[in-house]
Amino acid sequence: MKISHYLYNTFIIETDDKKIAIDPGGLMFYFFRFTTIIPKSEWKSITHIFVTHGDPDHYWHADRLEESSGAPIICNKTMIKNVDGKNLMLGPRDKGLAFTTEVAKIHTLTVDETIEVDGMSITGIKTTHGSLTFRLGPFSKTLTPGPEERIGWGAIGFRIQIDGKTIVNLGDTLLHADEWSSINSPDVLMIPIGGKTVHNTMDVKEALQAVQVMKPKLVIPCHYNCPAFFSKKYNPADEHEFKKEVEKLGINCAILYKGDSINY
Repeated sequence: MKISHYLYNTFIIETDDKKIAIDPGGLMFYFFRFTTIIPKSEWKSITHIFVTHGDPDHYWHADRLEESSGAPIICNKTMIKNVDGKNLMLGPRDKGLAFTTEVAKIHTLTVDETIEVDGMSITGIKTTHGSLTFRLGPFSKTLTPGPEERIGWGAIGFRIQIDGKTIVNLGDTLLHADEWSSINSPDVLMIPIGGKTVHNTMDVKEALQAVQVMKPKLVIPCHYNCPAFFSKKYNPADEHEFKKEVEKLGINCAILYKGDSINY
């Protein structure tokens, strides 16, 4: 199995017969660039697309990737509405809660629900997106997830059992130690660590608590030091300190920068 990390929570997982894309978002608001995080050279070979929530930077290109590859999208049921027999996804490039984007192939699930897709067993994991604060000079605005808010819409994590291995991806989330206690020793845990300055996800300390609860074999930190909102290092975190603390627990930790891969 080959795991490649790009930015934010964007990953590609490759096995002998599958190539999974997680959160195929866009590089948002940085010098007004809206480029794809997953290189277009990879698009046609993708076999499955996972979306953890409805923030545009996490799935800006999901429908385009589906159209290019023919791969199904796997997401929370709340990301889809059936209107006149059509499956409409929350529009990646629309404002607000607009369900406008038709998708041809879709598999949905809820928290604690397990579905079987093409030989994979996929279980929804409880996640909660934290509040997000935008700052520009003396001005700031805080967005808090809620029933009428776009931010964090449809948040869900995934436990993916594939080729005898268990992969856990949590997306953007705060700590849910009690709910995650049933996740026992996954092979790989992809976990956000950049929530210290802006608490939209766990910070390093909270992520370490999650690692202690789940006891994975390999941890890959993500969603930290990312370009966003005119900053080259939004959601700052010390990944080397995190790695050191994880390894004190007797658990392997791999730091993957943009485009880096690991064979597992």
